[in-house]
Amino acid sequence: MKFGGHVMASILAAACGRSVLAFVPSSSRLVAKQLNSATVKSVSDARFHSVATISNASSTRLFSAVAEKGAAAAAEEEEEDLPTNESDIDLLKLRHTSAHVMAMAVQQTFPEAQTTIGPWIDNGFYYDFYFPETTDEETGEVVPSRKLSDQDLKKVKKAMDKIISKNYPITREEVSREEAKRRIEEIGEPFKLEILDSIKTEPITIYGIGEEWWDLCAGPHVESTGQLPKKAIALQSVAGAYWRGDEKREMLQRIYATAWKDPKQLKAYKKRMEEAKKRDHRVLGKKLDLFSIQEDAGGGLVFWHPKGSTVRRKIEDFWKEEHIEKGYDIVYTPHIANLDLWKTSGHFDFYAEGMFDQMDVENEVYQIKPMNCPFHCLMYKDSIRSYRDLPFRWGELGTVYRYERSGTLHGLMRVRGFTQDDAHIFCLPEQLQSEIVDVLELTKTILTRFGFNKYELMVSTRPEKSVGSDQIWDDATAALVGALDELGWEYGTDEGGGAFYGPKIDLKIKDAIGRTWQCSTVQCDFNLPERFDLEYVSAEGTKERPIMVHRAIFGSLERFFGILIENCAGELPFWLTPTQMKLLPVTDSVQDYCKEVAAKANKMGLRVEVDRGNERLAKQIRNAEQGRIPVMAVVGVKEMEQGTLAVRSRKEGDLGSFDVDDLLAELKRCDDVAEEMTKMGEVPKKEEGEEEN
Repeated sequence: MKFGGHVMASILAAACGRSVLAFVPSSSRLVAKQLNSATVKSVSDARFHSVATISNASSTRLFSAVAEKGAAAAAEEEEEDLPTNESDIDLLKLRHTSAHVMAMAVQQTFPEAQTTIGPWIDNGFYYDFYFPETTDEETGEVVPSRKLSDQDLKKVKKAMDKIISKNYPITREEVSREEAKRRIEEIGEPFKLEILDSIKTEPITIYGIGEEWWDLCAGPHVESTGQLPKKAIALQSVAGAYWRGDEKREMLQRIYATAWKDPKQLKAYKKRMEEAKKRDHRVLGKKLDLFSIQEDAGGGLVFWHPKGSTVRRKIEDFWKEEHIEKGYDIVYTPHIANLDLWKTSGHFDFYAEGMFDQMDVENEVYQIKPMNCPFHCLMYKDSIRSYRDLPFRWGELGTVYRYERSGTLHGLMRVRGFTQDDAHIFCLPEQLQSEIVDVLELTKTILTRFGFNKYELMVSTRPEKSVGSDQIWDDATAALVGALDELGWEYGTDEGGGAFYGPKIDLKIKDAIGRTWQCSTVQCDFNLPERFDLEYVSAEGTKERPIMVHRAIFGSLERFFGILIENCAGELPFWLTPTQMKLLPVTDSVQDYCKEVAAKANKMGLRVEVDRGNERLAKQIRNAEQGRIPVMAVVGVKEMEQGTLAVRSRKEGDLGSFDVDDLLAELKRCDDVAEEMTKMGEVPKKEEGEEEN
């Protein structure tokens, strides 16, 4: 029997639109600690890990073509890399000044507009305006408050361009609180008075645009309006927003805008946004029948459909397996607890606005949980602990519930009920750095499995208001920094950006179209061990406080699932896709054969379905492709008689005929280890006209 070599990667890489991948470090664009060239050698050497295509000597022409496409795509993505506010202070200044210029332009165009706040955001800036009712001077009739339209935005942009062209200087002035109040009252800006009252420091700083306009502001800004690139600023949309986020207060109109350093960056950003629309997880989730938000049940509550549940189960199983391998114990805790627990933890005092209302249970008050950490503290306290017992590593996929205003809910990204991939480590002070190293390495392992291999890390240090001694803060911060240095990873520093209870490392992942997403976090906590009086008996017999570490890798399963769907545009990797292969029977006479093959595959742990076969073959293929099924197998009488499958890739079309057992064995291997992201093995391809011996 004669066989020709055929690389399995051509099936899976082609089916999933992927190439053979390797990890290589890329230079950071952030204002951060710089690596020297000697350290740029491995995946652990850099904060950003970019994808590069490598050659495979055993690859066929088909796979080489796929790899070349992957290389071109990677190169294109690198060309379109865009700066961020964190990486480019000049961009941040540009956006901040643009917000002021827009506010001035709005008030020039619509004099009745009252200003509120106008911060920079990830991709630009926004400004909130209040439009009160006015009175027509001629008729005396009340004119309803203005509703901004697209045409109004064009007028505002035209006014902005004129302000920029006049090259007004941007001035900074320090005044007393009384003087600031006098000026605000003089121009009739009531919202600015509230903002002034919220500023607790003095002197008050004011930034002006020439002598024409000014605002309460801490800066920073460019030196003059002429430094703003008119053709790199675009007004995008108008949305409603309550003042101070309080639905009992005034409804404002928020103008969103984007601003970049040059038109080329703006063009790249617009291209990214167009691509983002195609990848919207809400649209793909419905189209692929993965999940839904049932408004009859309430907003922000996710219903996982069978296909989405399959993906979620695979994610959860992988998460648990990796954690158990790394020495974690998996735990489960209740969904509600007595309110006293949340008072002890401090959540009721500090986070009450984000918690649902309490419920009465037999004259006791219970609270549905917004977090898992107090439960783990109670479990730790359940026994006397020795220094010999530490560290404890407890992981939980715990579902929590937090109150979010209906206007803030957004698909899977902002929900009211979600499952955190929570874990808490209780350790000795001298164990902290090694535990952080292990957490970061586990984070890399897990995120890489899902195709995320570009990261941005930030160390956040002690804020003005905090708990804990100087020594414990210094030691914990040194442990976080030491862990990153030990791994050779780059990081930025957010001075004073830590939580009140301890320093932290935040990790953002970069997706396929260049967006960054906050997912993973590692936080030291000096507060809860104190509140819950957690102790261990030291080697000297004294009672000491353990160090508690909060950490999450996905953040939440729901949000990570949404990010994953958008990252791969619905083309889930082979090991995750709900249906990995679909058998397409050409005639009813092969239905039993198809069912036997599917049963064998499913028994092996693969996810294989049989098409009903009541459509023409072309329609069956089209339906499978629209369902993002990576591998299809056309089955006719010939295949049934020879014990083969005619394999078809969603991306590359027909790939040839394969022995059933050989094909299923290789698919299983690839499913077990997510092998499509690395070098594939080989599977024999049955040549045309071949006969069994």
